[in-house]
Amino acid sequence: MKVAAVQMTSTREVAANLREAGRLVAEAAAQGAKLVVLPENFSFLGATDADRVAAIERSGDGPAQQFLAETAESLGLWIVGGTIPIRDAGRDAGGRAMQGAIADGDGAGRASSRSLLVGPDGRVAAHYDKIHLFDVDIPGRATERYSESATTLAGTRVVAASTPFARIGMTVCYDIRFPALFHRLSVLGTDVVVVPAAFTVPTGEVHWRPLLQARAIESLVYVVAAGQWGEHAGGRKTYGHSLILGPWGELLAELPAGPGVVCADLDMIRLAELRQRFPTVAHRREL
Repeated sequence: MKVAAVQMTSTREVAANLREAGRLVAEAAAQGAKLVVLPENFSFLGATDADRVAAIERSGDGPAQQFLAETAESLGLWIVGGTIPIRDAGRDAGGRAMQGAIADGDGAGRASSRSLLVGPDGRVAAHYDKIHLFDVDIPGRATERYSESATTLAGTRVVAASTPFARIGMTVCYDIRFPALFHRLSVLGTDVVVVPAAFTVPTGEVHWRPLLQARAIESLVYVVAAGQWGEHAGGRKTYGHSLILGPWGELLAELPAGPGVVCADLDMIRLAELRQRFPTVAHRREL
């Protein structure tokens, strides 16, 4: 199975971002990829909270969601749609508040940072709302501060979805610092973990690859990490280095800089054999 990670330099212009994403996904398809992962904030990356609020889509309705459905169907691909700011319509049939819905007084601009897994039929097979939100001051960068929770609702569900070729575990960016999430995904039988990201440059330079390698090795999974790269609105800079790792932590492919596509073949038979010979996941004990 061939997979691809798409690297982008997204802006606050949704239409332009979707055109660029479409070009790169088509390039990945031409190289034979059957699963394509877009980066975090692929459809929109603005400078202010107000920018993000303006880009919020309703669940099931919006240009980014339409793009994913149409592109997956037209190219016959599985696509992981990075993240989109999505707000659910309200309450479910039982009257319970839905994750991502905005209740009165709950901060009128907040929505879920949602990653969609869309199948070749154009339908959403699974969705994951980012659990760990990036509320940090970057060490050594007094002016580089992030407060993702100001505009984003944290997710609560761990998501692993079945496809014809592998079981896909869904994560986003900052999640890679929290091994318990990956442990749970391994318990759910995950074969491939996808990581759409917009990693900062200072942290990316020291932590991006080692954290991803640790997560791959711990859970004996393939990792497909698609990043933003370059300078964005407001001067924010992202690290890039989109990569694909094997379950032994080995680097299969990497795109250090610039928009583009990186592909690799995943050997699911080798994965099964490795897990049989080196059954660390089965050996785990709850402490």
